[in-house]
Amino acid sequence: MASIEKRTSQDGEISYRVKVRLKGFPTQSATFERLTDARKWEQQTESAMREGRHFKTTIAKRHTLAGLIERYLKQLETQNPKRHDDVKQKLEWWKEQLGYCSLADLNKALIAEKRDLLASTTGPKKKKRAPGTVNRYYTALSHALSVAVNEWEWLEHHPMRKLSKLKEPRGRIRFLSDGERNKLLDKCKKSRHPYLYTIVVLALSTGARRGEIMNLQWPDVDFNRRVITLHQTKNDERRILPLEGHAFDLMKKHGKVRKINSEFVFPSDDPKKPSGIQFFWNKAVKDAGINNFRFHDLRHSAASYLAMNGASLAEIAEVLGHKTLSMVKRYAHLSEAHTAKVVQRMNEKVFGNGR
Repeated sequence: MASIEKRTSQDGEISYRVKVRLKGFPTQSATFERLTDARKWEQQTESAMREGRHFKTTIAKRHTLAGLIERYLKQLETQNPKRHDDVKQKLEWWKEQLGYCSLADLNKALIAEKRDLLASTTGPKKKKRAPGTVNRYYTALSHALSVAVNEWEWLEHHPMRKLSKLKEPRGRIRFLSDGERNKLLDKCKKSRHPYLYTIVVLALSTGARRGEIMNLQWPDVDFNRRVITLHQTKNDERRILPLEGHAFDLMKKHGKVRKINSEFVFPSDDPKKPSGIQFFWNKAVKDAGINNFRFHDLRHSAASYLAMNGASLAEIAEVLGHKTLSMVKRYAHLSEAHTAKVVQRMNEKVFGNGR
């Protein structure tokens, strides 16, 4: 229900005081010099309140981006500590840049301006930030705003909707040739690190990430079923890895001499922590004479070997734990021969051998 009250000041000036009352909402009021403006505001405000828009705008004005980020990080620290650690530094950057801004005033133009600023400046290592890095900052803020929209109802619309990410270059493909693989495995086998050879073989045969392997615990290894269950993955989804061949033999042998005071498959001197391998890994790569190769490239190597041995992109995605095929399309050219054979078999079956 709305009412308009005509007022006359001591100077004889006329104004119109509007009050809009609606059950379940705080009373809204405003004063205008013209009656037509007062009526227009009355209609718009009452309509907005009935649709829930006015109330949400009022809430958005009471909160800043800094307050949103603080609440989001606090919630994340309890619900998902791993993600909290991943995004905290990124969200603190947004807080420093736009923390003062009320959510009602936060818009695509402001965010795009800061996104481009991030892309044009250098990071901690004094290097210009790559598009992929900028996009991870983008994603961290976008998810925090999504929670504010969908769960807290601090915002009616997502301010980053239709705001584009930066275009990223095609994913890197670096895999070991047969000669490089043999040299690297030989140096790993001779390493002073007792687990390095087994760790590298496991990475090559399963495509598991470094963190997934190093955090592996013995209850996750099932020798009877010949599988490894990964509980801590990048996508926070449980994943099953087949344990076959040389990797199975090495793990079986390794299990016979495991440290009984630690659940970790590859423990450090501290039984509550996994082993560190960076120094020994770097030395093995250097001693093998291999250039431009990182531990994560073992995962690319595994995927490449799967593609070259006839695995489909869907099968590679399942092994690597990717939710979509977009991440594994980089290996498509490696499976062209397999694809050609599939098409050839189909044509022969449908049309005969053509002779």
